[in-house]
Order: sequence, then C-alpha cells, then structure tokens
Amino acid sequence: MGIKLNDILNRLPAVEVIGNTNKVITAVVSPTKKDIEEGEIMWISEKNIDLLKEINLGTIICSATARNNFKQTCTYLVVNNPRLYFLQILENFFVEKELPVISNQSLIDPTVKLGKNVSIGSGVIVERDCEIGDETIIDSNTVIKRKTKIGNRVKIGANNTIGGVGFGYEKNESGQFELIPHIGNVVIEDDVEIGNNSAIDRAVLGSTLIRKNAKIDNLVHIAHGVEIGENSLIIANAMIAGSVVVGKNVWVAPSASVLNKLTIDDHATIGMGAVVIGNVSPSQTVVGNPAKDISSLKKSN
Repeated sequence: MGIKLNDILNRLPAVEVIGNTNKVITAVVSPTKKDIEEGEIMWISEKNIDLLKEINLGTIICSATARNNFKQTCTYLVVNNPRLYFLQILENFFVEKELPVISNQSLIDPTVKLGKNVSIGSGVIVERDCEIGDETIIDSNTVIKRKTKIGNRVKIGANNTIGGVGFGYEKNESGQFELIPHIGNVVIEDDVEIGNNSAIDRAVLGSTLIRKNAKIDNLVHIAHGVEIGENSLIIANAMIAGSVVVGKNVWVAPSASVLNKLTIDDHATIGMGAVVIGNVSPSQTVVGNPAKDISSLKKSN
C-alpha cells in the first residue's frame, strides 16, 4: 500500500520534476539515509548535497543547486524549499488524522465556551470562564486556569499550566513578602503551538499575550504580563521574565533568560544560553552573559 507520486504532485506541484512520476511512494525516510530504496522519498538540505553522490534509487526532494549530482536511476522533485515541501507531504499524505475527542477523564467547568471540533485529553482541567476556539487540541494533564482565552487551531501539549499565578511579591511593613494579586488572564491567539511541561502565567492586570502563530517549546517559562509577538519562536528551557515585550519573528534560543520589563524587537535573535539584561533592537543578534550584540560581526563574515 502506498501513495502515487502523481497524486502528491497534483496536490503539491514542484518547480520541476526529473525522472519517473508513475512510481508509488511507500515510505518517507531520514534526510541522511544513503541506502534509500525505490519506493522511498526524502529531502536533501543544502549542507547535504554531496550525499546525492551515494544515492542511486528513490525520490529526492531538493533545490536546483543539486542538479550536478542527479542520476538517471532516481526521481528528483526540484522545489524552492525542500524541507517545507517535505513537511507538506508528511502533513497531507502520511499523518493520520484523528477525530476530535473530549476525554471523559477531563474536567471542564460548565462556564467554559468550547468551539467546534475541540480535542481535550485525559486529566485536563479547564477552569471557569475560559474560552477555547475551533479545532484546538489540548493534550493530557494540562491545566487551563480561569478566564484564559484560547483561539482557533491552537495546539497545547501535555503537563502545561496556562494562567497560573505569577511570581510577584511586595514587602509589607514587617518586611515580609506578600503576593500581589493576579487578576488578569492569558490570551492565546490563533495557530499558536505550545509543547510539554511549560508554564504561562496570567497577568497581574490585563493579559499575558501569545500572538498568532507563535511557537513555544517544552520547558519554557513565560511570566506574568509578557507579550510574545506573532510568528516568534521561544525554544526549550527559555525564561521570559515579567512584562517583557517580544516582537514579531523573534528567535529565542534554548536556555536563554530575559530580564523583566525589557523589549525584544522584531526579527531579533537571542543566542543559546544568553542572559539578556537590556533592550534588543530590531534584527539584532545578542549572545553571551551578559548578552552582547554580534550583528555587525555576522555581517562582516
């Protein structure tokens, strides 16, 4: 049982096709596999173009720069972005579509507004006055605290806490720390994806905002009052402290830490393990502890 290559091409046209399009694709394989078989399909990155010299069978997704390594025994799908094209093949032809199910082992408050085709796993708790949009998926044992608003097509992994109380204290007259009441909420816009074991705290006042198409990895902490901009990526073990504003298309690498009340502007890059203690300008790249700008160094190289 397989998928006709012509069916793939009818739905996902390539820039150019070289070779036999009448074959049947039976499996997708790793982009580093050398002994690919006739019914298999893979993609080749720019870094691995030399691997084509060792591949004698199968269907390869690649860019036009690979042309000098083509062989008559293989089929080549020439596209502008091989990895994206491969992703689209997986999504359209190889991912099993599951019907939306709300587990009877979840606990959903009667005040919650649920959209269409929502999936909720076992052990999930959704507290009062929450809103969950159409086609959103929430995996097992995640807790959605009160007044959280979640948009359409959002994917939330397992063991997350969304909308918990943040870490905000003030000393009283006796020198003892008292928790500042957090009466805000969390708002998650459309097409956001959140991995596993992450925490997103609700705002003291107003909302902690996760804008459209932002992607948040596993083990991420986003504190109270933070705004994560559209299409930004916050990667594993990162910590974004309270009231930080992260712009659009920002990349925050693993284990980075951002001090509270800073602005990370559009298209900025925060390096792995960076400790950010000052604002970051648009398109700036900062690395190290304390984080320093290396944008000019990158351009000179």
